[in-house]
Amino acid sequence: MGDRQALSVIDLSAPIQAFLLAFPALFSIVNPLGGAIIFNEVTAAQTHLERVALARRVAWYSTLVMLVTLLAGSYILSFFGISLNALRIAGGIVVSVSAYGMLSAPEAQTNRQQADAAPVQRGAADLAGYAFFPLTLPFTTGPGTIAVTVSLGTERPDGLLPSGLFFTGAAAAVLAMAVLIWASYTTADRLAAALGTVGRQAVSRLAAFLLLGIGVQIVLSGLVPVLHAAMQ
Repeated sequence: MGDRQALSVIDLSAPIQAFLLAFPALFSIVNPLGGAIIFNEVTAAQTHLERVALARRVAWYSTLVMLVTLLAGSYILSFFGISLNALRIAGGIVVSVSAYGMLSAPEAQTNRQQADAAPVQRGAADLAGYAFFPLTLPFTTGPGTIAVTVSLGTERPDGLLPSGLFFTGAAAAVLAMAVLIWASYTTADRLAAALGTVGRQAVSRLAAFLLLGIGVQIVLSGLVPVLHAAMQ
């Protein structure tokens, strides 16, 4: 009876822990609230219905990008002989540097994202053609998001069942983030009016601070085993 209860606790806690690890990391790097403000600016000439359709496509494409990199990113890099610990250290450094840049100069990050999405401002008749590029890549789920999801994939435990439980929780975080992207972009005009310039900067700095901590944690998860093996 005790073994059954212990197994039940493991089954329930593993995906929850994976969700709690993945969701803050994805939320910090994607920053759907800040992205919604820029989305509102670059689609200002479009009707509300066109914005809603475009937001739905971006959320769907973002889900595919995050799931593919989460599930297969670490395996692809391992195929090229890159160890999981090395990938964790490199990915954590990339995430930390990106977070530091966001924390020290959120306005520069916002301006870069707006420049990435600039083709929409040139009055393209078919916005669906821009749903994947540039609005999904690199605007919503760019290199930073890919680095985070690949790094999260390296946190999977050994074993088929533990690994499956981990990816279940992480995939749930991806789906939750996709819902937030859709909701934020759909209501972008209202969010922009409610947050304003000060609110946008506050959200960006808070997300960057959380992301910096997550990046350091990822580095430590790869560095500690390497140092432990070197000392033996």
